Amino acid sequence: MNPYLLLGAAILTELLGTSALNVSEGFTRPLPTLGVLVGYALSFYLLSLVLEELPVGVVYGTWSAVGIVGITIIGVLAFDEGVDAAGVVGIGLLVAGVYVLNVVSGMSAG
Repeated sequence: MNPYLLLGAAILTELLGTSALNVSEGFTRPLPTLGVLVGYALSFYLLSLVLEELPVGVVYGTWSAVGIVGITIIGVLAFDEGVDAAGVVGIGLLVAGVYVLNVVSGMSAG
């Protein structure tokens, strides 16, 4: 399977786990707590598969940066959190970094 599809799935499952973490109320709510455990476990399993084909720097850099951007968007839309101008600039830098890492750099041509 395409490692970038697996990486996308790893990012999505991490976003689900982190969203569940936000509503688990300190692991006192069983269903969200289960969502955290399953989301993170599946995410790391998928990452392990991706690492068989792509370098760890590219994989982890992309997973973490896209996860940050994604959970920020989820926070704004689902949890009524705000983002200020500095946050928008930071998100833009993360997106630019992922682009450079995956498209411009030769690192991802593993």
